[in-house]
Amino acid sequence: MKKLIIFDLDGTLLNTIADLANSTNHALQKLGYPIHEVEAYNFMVGNGVNKLFERALPEGEKTEINIARVRAEFMPHYDLHNADESRPYPGIPELLTKLQKGGKMIAVASNKYQAATQKLVNRYFPEISFIAVFGQREGINVKPDPTIVLDILKIANVEPQEVLYVGDSGVDMQTAKNSGVSACGVTWGFRPRTELEAFEANYIINKAIDVLSLV
Repeated sequence: MKKLIIFDLDGTLLNTIADLANSTNHALQKLGYPIHEVEAYNFMVGNGVNKLFERALPEGEKTEINIARVRAEFMPHYDLHNADESRPYPGIPELLTKLQKGGKMIAVASNKYQAATQKLVNRYFPEISFIAVFGQREGINVKPDPTIVLDILKIANVEPQEVLYVGDSGVDMQTAKNSGVSACGVTWGFRPRTELEAFEANYIINKAIDVLSLV
């Protein structure tokens, strides 16, 4: 019996890839760098925005100074445009509603920076009472470091065995393992099923509603 379900955001609850790609391409173009197809960003996201910018920059240009320059162009653009094309995946709003009505605690643990994480959760899931919505916070290591999950467990006052962590990438599966909680990989996100298998997901599901059978 799971009391708490923790969800990754990008690629798990929301399909955000087009808005992330568009804002990164905007920043790259402003600085005179080549841009990328939207699909290429599926393998650049997942480890926080600085890692995204590092991966998007050309070889030989991946310096801290250039990452900071891309970030300075990206942030104001993304803050304005992060909900242009982003949408919940099929069945996600219904799943969250059923979990809430069933008395489960629900939380979000994302590597997206905190302000954008909170904004998108508030916009797309206003009826859901999350016990915690954590993105990338200043001074706290990003996933797969377990701190974000362990902080949520403290708030929920639950044991690791009472928790299911749901995500779409190897980073998520590592995060769950590092936190001592069960890992559920989803196949509708940014990364292929083979990545979830390689990182030893406890469960792999194809539809949002399948989470209910695991809790």
